[in-house]
Amino acid sequence: METLIALSPLLLMFLLMWLFIIRPAQKRQKTTANMQSELKRGDRIVTIGGLHGQVDAVDDATIYITVADGTRMQFERQAIARIVE
Repeated sequence: METLIALSPLLLMFLLMWLFIIRPAQKRQKTTANMQSELKRGDRIVTIGGLHGQVDAVDDATIYITVADGTRMQFERQAIARIVE
């Protein structure tokens, strides 16, 4: 019983760290992966580098986007940061 009492601050610290750091990061990662898997032609997107464009074509691992001057570029799905509404 003394061992459990001695370890309780460590267990409490781990629990708090999980609640405030690990769990929100996992939820954010899951929503980002879901958004990247649901991309479709015509979506306006922003890449992680800040490039704005419109999805032109979607492959298994890559996304083709067109930018303002009509240039077509190829990106990995993981390079898409968000969809612009």
